[in-house]
Amino acid sequence: MRARFSFTIRVLSRPLPTALAALGLLAGCGTAPPLKPPPGLSANLWQAPLPHAGRTADLTRWWQQFDDPLLPALVDEAQATHPLLAQAVARVEQARAAQRISAAAGWPGTTANAQASRGATAATGFNTVSQLGAGVDAGWEIDLFGRVRQGVQAAQARAAQAELGWHDARISLAAEVAQTYLGLRTCEALVALYTRESDSLGRSAALVQRKADVGFEAPVHARLTQAAAAQARDRVAAQQTECALATQALAMLTGSTADGLHERLATRTARLPIPSSFTVATLPAATLAQRPDLAAAEQELQASAAEVGVAEAARWPQLTLNGSIGIGLVRAGGTTTDALTWGFGPNLTLPVFDHGRLQAQADAARARYDEARAGYAVKLRSAVREVEEALLRIDASQRREADARTAAEGLRSVLTSTEERTRLGAASVLETEDARRQTLSAEATLLALQREQVAAWISLYRAVGGGWTRGGDALPVRTSLPGSPA
Repeated sequence: MRARFSFTIRVLSRPLPTALAALGLLAGCGTAPPLKPPPGLSANLWQAPLPHAGRTADLTRWWQQFDDPLLPALVDEAQATHPLLAQAVARVEQARAAQRISAAAGWPGTTANAQASRGATAATGFNTVSQLGAGVDAGWEIDLFGRVRQGVQAAQARAAQAELGWHDARISLAAEVAQTYLGLRTCEALVALYTRESDSLGRSAALVQRKADVGFEAPVHARLTQAAAAQARDRVAAQQTECALATQALAMLTGSTADGLHERLATRTARLPIPSSFTVATLPAATLAQRPDLAAAEQELQASAAEVGVAEAARWPQLTLNGSIGIGLVRAGGTTTDALTWGFGPNLTLPVFDHGRLQAQADAARARYDEARAGYAVKLRSAVREVEEALLRIDASQRREADARTAAEGLRSVLTSTEERTRLGAASVLETEDARRQTLSAEATLLALQREQVAAWISLYRAVGGGWTRGGDALPVRTSLPGSPA
């Protein structure tokens, strides 16, 4: 229950200083205990080796440093058309509107009203009476305990959090486009690899069949090579389906048509986008400040802290200054009477009995702050882990690539030699198929390793914040999606 006390300015003319002093003491009593600070960053976080080749990278031009000009174009197209970003912009506008609503609560509010009536009653002898009236009412809450001020701070933090969400969505979308594009190019490379294998197996199967027909090869060997050729053709067909699915996914991300995208992709079929040799400028703990998702978690923490203050202030008196002025005209029996009315005075409300509701709301706000604080710590650890994993994968793939390439080239030479010996009758079909399987496995391993290395660079882009800095890219105005009202 909240008790309400109304006073006129005349009544409070003398005891006003005493009342304000009492309210000041209450404000001191209403101060909430301090909140736990957020977790900090250690000076040295990275245990993984850093990539130290070449020149320093500019994260804002990350995609331009790949040897594929189509990749940055696709990233730009996705960021310009994807509805995910339009959704993020709409959330920002909602948060900014809420911020303006909170800010308006700190200023006096004024409303105007007017009314008119004409009629007759028995009390007036059924004479026609006309009445006109107009007035203005004003009210202003004196923010004794910071409820309004801290509400504004919470709304500001929420608006900043929404803007950071837009930046994070842009970075995540760019990384998703790059990973999808990398997956498509890897798929095309596998199709090329399986196609070469299928063609070779087809020729071998035809040769073995001719030899089996004249009795120079066992029929079982002919069936073996034919089965291997059929399996190779099946692998090609299955991989082509995967490539079609990847192309469709890329078209959906960028807003392109599948046919138009096919034409653009044809210029670099089966070629993985390879980054030029570069390194990240710095990777101290401050690097995590470049992550908009971590900055958004920080804003969430600030908003939760301010909302604790709002909930605590709601437990204490609220003082509002109210005022009104109005004029009325009455015309009856040919006589017009006017009157001017006005009033001004404070209105004090004080919670008395609420069965613990306000205290429970304050406790809930503190629990939400603790949740936000723990969430910030989780995101901080996750950010460190993501950077560490990306660095480790880059280092490992770089060290393994030379050996994988040597193995693939060596086994390819062995396969060529074994195929030639088989044609001359110096090697069996089983030897050839064994060499072919080893070669295919080695080449697929090399391709997977190359993909892993490029994927790790893309992950590192995402892990270090994609080049975002505070005060960097400006948030665009909201754009209408196709079919939405103007």
